[in-house]
Amino acid sequence: MNIRSLMRLCSSFKHDNFNKHRFYCSRNILKLYERGMYESVFPDISKDKIANLLNKSPQCVYAGFDPTADSLHVGNLLILMNLLHWQRAGHQVIALVGGATGLIGDPSHRSSERVEMDKFLIQENIKSITKNIETIFDNHRAHFLKKHQDLKPLIVVNNIDWYKDINVIDFIRDVGKYFRIGTMLGRTSVQSRLNSETGMSFTEFTYSLFQSYDWHQLMKKYNCRFQIGGSDQMGNIVSGYDLITRSTGKEVYGITLPLITAEGGKKFGKSLQNAVWLSPEKSSSFQLYQYFIRAKDSDVERFLRLFTFLSLNKITEIVEYHMKSPEDRIAQKKLAEEVTLLVHGEEGLIAAKRASAALYDKSIESFVRLNASEIADVFEGATIVDVMTEPGITVYDLAMKVKCFKTEDDAQRIITAGGFYINHQRIMNKHEVIVPGIHILSNNVSLLRVGKKTYHIVRWQ
Repeated sequence: MNIRSLMRLCSSFKHDNFNKHRFYCSRNILKLYERGMYESVFPDISKDKIANLLNKSPQCVYAGFDPTADSLHVGNLLILMNLLHWQRAGHQVIALVGGATGLIGDPSHRSSERVEMDKFLIQENIKSITKNIETIFDNHRAHFLKKHQDLKPLIVVNNIDWYKDINVIDFIRDVGKYFRIGTMLGRTSVQSRLNSETGMSFTEFTYSLFQSYDWHQLMKKYNCRFQIGGSDQMGNIVSGYDLITRSTGKEVYGITLPLITAEGGKKFGKSLQNAVWLSPEKSSSFQLYQYFIRAKDSDVERFLRLFTFLSLNKITEIVEYHMKSPEDRIAQKKLAEEVTLLVHGEEGLIAAKRASAALYDKSIESFVRLNASEIADVFEGATIVDVMTEPGITVYDLAMKVKCFKTEDDAQRIITAGGFYINHQRIMNKHEVIVPGIHILSNNVSLLRVGKKTYHIVRWQ
């Protein structure tokens, strides 16, 4: 089936809700293949069959999020983008948070068992990541959709709701009978752990049963026939497929997405200490913005396809324009703007741009608008010192109070050589008196710099 046939098929359906907007068509979901969003589909069926299914009626799709931290991170963002694309195409979207499975821990792509988490901490994490998800969906509706577009609302479920009263004997008897030990032992995630020094506990071994039962419950209540997850979730997705098809005889489909890795190819995660978080309390909008500004030229087109709603034609246009002067980072700036607006909203994007201007464009106007926490984010690692205002204090006095230099000789030599700056202005006279409005900005802060990269922040008291 070619694209024209698909479009004719889409236009032929009369379902009021499904056909309300022109983009409510499987073509939009199939476009995700072109964007590089889909790594594999299980079972291995043709795009035509998926197209026919999606065009027949609105479908339901879900993705799961385990509450192993109090925020989601950039590694989870691709899953959320995928859910948003499904929602834009008129389908029902479910985000499942693992209040129960979080107590067990997914062994996929792990070399050792997760540290057992307190139930109260898991509940707090669930609240935080639910807020992450809802904020992104709200920002998408506010900033990326036309006002008349009426989408099916996001459903958030917690799997503890169907496990809290379940009888363990009933679960083993009614669910466990559909699983085969040989198949489970053959999973790559299980094999790698069994062959490791730490081995694998029975607790982790049962994880796939619970994720499978989650899908079974969503199928039962919402007729949820699609599950999406990272490529490391294929084993769990196949287990869910086996459970549902064997117990109900109904067809379901699993779709995996490529993993977004940090520099060096490592998977993002709390334990690796390399996550860029989606919660503003853990990673500021400036930090998220700068993460995508620093994307390599070799990655930026792929990231534009994965993390923005820009058309493929528009992305090609942006990249072609970018390559004419790569040093201007035009593509990276557009990428950073789109992602920051989605995650942090318009205010977050404004703050991120203001902070970036203060740091890289040396804009004093932007620096003055920064609050204390934003200043700390922008000049990460800078020494922040509170100094009492004193009449007649000199540049030299201030530099020594803040400990910009190790010795008096260093201060004399570096200042007179032009290596000392206040608010991005070179100061070469160590006897120059500090003057409000010149050396002290309207936010009662002074930015001192020694050389190219050593910053000290003075908060005047």
